[in-house]
Amino acid sequence: MTPAVPSAEAKRRRWMSLLSRAPEAQVLSLWAGYAPKPDFDWLRRPEAGAVMVRGRMGGNGAPFNLGEMTVTRCSVRTADGRVGHAYVQGRGRDKAEAAALVDALMQGDEAPRIEAEILSKLEAGMEEARARRAGKAAATKVDFFTLVRGEDA
Repeated sequence: MTPAVPSAEAKRRRWMSLLSRAPEAQVLSLWAGYAPKPDFDWLRRPEAGAVMVRGRMGGNGAPFNLGEMTVTRCSVRTADGRVGHAYVQGRGRDKAEAAALVDALMQGDEAPRIEAEILSKLEAGMEEARARRAGKAAATKVDFFTLVRGEDA
């Protein structure tokens, strides 16, 4: 049986999720090193707003409103007609612009280069941070054990 090949929608969902979750400083640093920058027009300039975050008890219970979260969104159209969108956590206008442009470029011939120079490095950095947090948590782990007493045998 051959493994399933991700659909174009699944691939786009992956890179947009990665861009939205990555630290702003890392996204902007990697984007600053990318050249040439595409010419583009704004469809929607970066604007901050709030979205309602919903949760579920136990992951599968009835949904409830957890609270609001600030997000910044924007949309761009490159000179060759590709449209890119971004929704990023917080008020990161520059991050939203960079993410929207990366989204647009990923839909064309630049995709392999963007994947290698930006997305794979973001993913590696986030995995490294996750491993560091897991290591810190593991250092505080306490293993409890029970000694068998003679009368319990």
